[in-house]
Order: sequence, then structure tokens, then C-alpha cells
Amino acid sequence: MVTIRRIGAMNSSEYEERVSDRMAMSKEHKEALATGRRESRAIKAYLAAISAPKRRGRPVTRDGLERRLADLDTKVARATDPLAKVALIQRRIDTADDLAALSDPADLAALEAGFVASAASYSERKGISYPAWREAGVPAATLKKAGVRRSRG
Repeated sequence: MVTIRRIGAMNSSEYEERVSDRMAMSKEHKEALATGRRESRAIKAYLAAISAPKRRGRPVTRDGLERRLADLDTKVARATDPLAKVALIQRRIDTADDLAALSDPADLAALEAGFVASAASYSERKGISYPAWREAGVPAATLKKAGVRRSRG
């Protein structure tokens, strides 16, 4: 018969106390994590806004979308062909989504302000250089406002 002996055996309360001591985060560490998350969100939102594809063609207006939505409502009500009706319903949903997006545009100035406030410390912490930001589409003037220098050091 083999006997297994635990070296340095602890009771459960001692073990829990040691584990919680190792896993406890200081207030400063928690604040640093929160700051990092906040900076990441601001930078990600700004990059998404500036990299959004630009619409080509005639500008879309609120009035035009509202007219198109009313026209689609009428067409859906009158449609007799089930497949055509489903297609019209989808077009109505897409038009309503376009109208909602037009009503709630990304406020680029506010997003840029968030980027400016966070970019320098984020760049330093993550090792992101000026050329990397420029290649990602961030204007030079925005990087200058943020305090991101062209050279490291």
C-alpha cells in the first residue's frame, strides 16, 4: 500500500487566506486597469469613426429617407406576392436602420477629444509609434494635439 503525504499541508482557511493575499489587487492597480480600459475604449471608438467607409453618390437626407419609408409602408400593404412582400419588408427595415443611423451620427469632435486625452499615454504604454497611428488614418494635427511625438525618446 502506498501512502501519500502532503508536504506543508494547510487547513482550508490557511489556504484560502494565502490565495486571497496573492490575488488581492491594490487600489492603484485597480485604477490603472480602469484607466487602461477607458483609454482603449476611447481610442477604439475614434479609430472606428475615422475608418468608417464614406458614402459615395448623392447625399442621403432625413426627408428622403422618411419619404422612402412611407412609400415602402404603402408598397408592403399592397403587395400580394409573398416573396416580393418579404423583400419590401427587408428594404423597409434597412431604410429604418439608415434613418436611425442618420439621426445618431458619431460625434467626431467628442471622439477626437477622447482620443487626444488618451493617445499619448496609450502609445507609450503599448509601444505604438507615430507612423503606426498615421498609417491607421489618424490625422497629423490630431496626433500633435494628443502630444504623440514623431520620434520616440
